[in-house]
Amino acid sequence: MFSGAVIGMYFQPPALQKFYALTGLQPGAGSTAPIALPPEIILPKDMAETMRASDVVGLARLMPRGDISYVAPPYGAGDARVAEVLVTEGDVVTQGTMVARLDNQAQLESAIFLAEANLAVRQATLVQIRAAVENSRNEALASLAQAQSVAAEATASLSRTNDLSAHGVATQSALDTAIAAERQAAAAVEKAKATLARYPAAEVEDQPDVIVASRNLEAAQAELARARNDLIRSAVVAPISGTVLNIHARPGQKPPTEGLMEMGDTSRMMAEAEIYQDRISLVEVGQPVELVAAALNRTLLGRVATIGLTVGRQGLLSDDTAANTDARVIRVMVELDEASSTIAARFTNLEVIARIDTDNSVPAKP
Repeated sequence: MFSGAVIGMYFQPPALQKFYALTGLQPGAGSTAPIALPPEIILPKDMAETMRASDVVGLARLMPRGDISYVAPPYGAGDARVAEVLVTEGDVVTQGTMVARLDNQAQLESAIFLAEANLAVRQATLVQIRAAVENSRNEALASLAQAQSVAAEATASLSRTNDLSAHGVATQSALDTAIAAERQAAAAVEKAKATLARYPAAEVEDQPDVIVASRNLEAAQAELARARNDLIRSAVVAPISGTVLNIHARPGQKPPTEGLMEMGDTSRMMAEAEIYQDRISLVEVGQPVELVAAALNRTLLGRVATIGLTVGRQGLLSDDTAANTDARVIRVMVELDEASSTIAARFTNLEVIARIDTDNSVPAKP
């Protein structure tokens, strides 16, 4: 491999020699203005022969609009495993569609049944307490009325006995009996009032026991709502509308750290090109771009859509250990035309070579 690289540096194909002559670039680590390509990648013959000094070249990858979305299990799924995958690679789904089911569904459904049963108990308890409180309050009212009636009669009897005793008709024993009866009746009234005081509010719903039972019912309703919400922990849904690109987990497996599957909006494909920082000044939004790769049977066309705002390390690298891994690049997003986008939809993450025609700065379509 090393000898091949050395030979390539000194005995370059005619097309590559022409490119370096036009651009003034030199291959290898000693380049003062290298292109964003690993050293061993050779430009396609057609591209190299038509290369101009103003062209900017870089490695790029094809990607869906918005990049790839990784479908992760829902928050709180814990150690749940995949029970069923409901889609296959290539399926087009809309946002929110269930794409997989986890094996914690039965457990979460049991929690719902338990919460429903608890709610039913709380509802029955509230009905029972309402009836009991209302009956008890009515009984207390009746007891007070009866005690007051008895007390009134005892008071009247005591008054008559006093009169009779004053005239010498009633004995002292009869007077003592009347006094005792009046006191006993008064005590019964106070007892009835104390019993009624347990129900200070006129409305049943305002009684303390009913209020406590109502709060318990509300707590049971909240618990049921939480249990129903927890059921979503068993459902894996699509975060976006798009195509299922790759499935990483099968039934019986735990969802991997990279997610259960990958999705992307392949209805409109893009390319992310890495352009060396010393060539980025030539790039403008709207410039036409050609994209080529051995896997493609034609050249893809597009235009520069956006230019990155930060400089970073080159991410698209070759397997050559001599490649310049410290290269500083800026990422340029390329929007493909409709025909090219249709072709690229089958090649997400395909590495391509992008050539930007910096002499043509037609504004990009809004």
